[in-house]
Amino acid sequence: MSYTTEENQELIEDLKGKRYYRITLQGYGGEASYVNLNKKAYEFWNNHVEEHGDNDLLNYMLEAESGDFDFEVLQEVPEGFDFMTDGDSNQRPWFEAPNEFSHQYGVEYSSASISVDEVDSEDYNANVKSEIVEHTNFNEMLDSIQEESDYEIDNVDSDEDYSNMGKYVCQFYSSEKGCFFDGTVETIGSFDPKKLSVLITEYPNGEDIVTSVLYDGEDIENNGGDTNGKGYSVHLWKN
Repeated sequence: MSYTTEENQELIEDLKGKRYYRITLQGYGGEASYVNLNKKAYEFWNNHVEEHGDNDLLNYMLEAESGDFDFEVLQEVPEGFDFMTDGDSNQRPWFEAPNEFSHQYGVEYSSASISVDEVDSEDYNANVKSEIVEHTNFNEMLDSIQEESDYEIDNVDSDEDYSNMGKYVCQFYSSEKGCFFDGTVETIGSFDPKKLSVLITEYPNGEDIVTSVLYDGEDIENNGGDTNGKGYSVHLWKN
């Protein structure tokens, strides 16, 4: 059997042994806490927001753990409406809120861009050997691979269970921009983009968030990202 020059080069690369590729996802996304409220707490805070705006509710959730509130209208939170206090009378931070039924973190799928660098080891501070993919829209890249190669990328929507979501909901959202995913994959041979896939979760606010990145069917560990906060928001709704 004879091989072309390109095939011979690929075979040589495969025989070199282990190779390492660092995959990062950047874009817009954030962290959110979804909290069940009882009817009385919902009606109190919803009426307050409609009449005075959301500054007091934002401050309440941001400073719940410290109790150092700086309200614009309220003097204090009336008894019975302090939904950030757990059953042991402990004030909780917004990202560990009592009665939380879902927690969101990650980059929004349609805004995500991917970069892939070959690095010289699996260490976090490994040196870059070459750039394979540079700041390319992730969704468009996967679509392009499917169109060009007739290869179906296995992107999976998660089966997140929101059966614990109650009738009254508060969402606290920290909007962020930057790198949400940073992981390294080990391969034998060169990086194959057709082996990439993602797990996407649709959260109650309707955002499609990348919650896992896989290579050749194996989940890639996220070593953490580096994002900048763009602001906080809070939303109340009744199902």
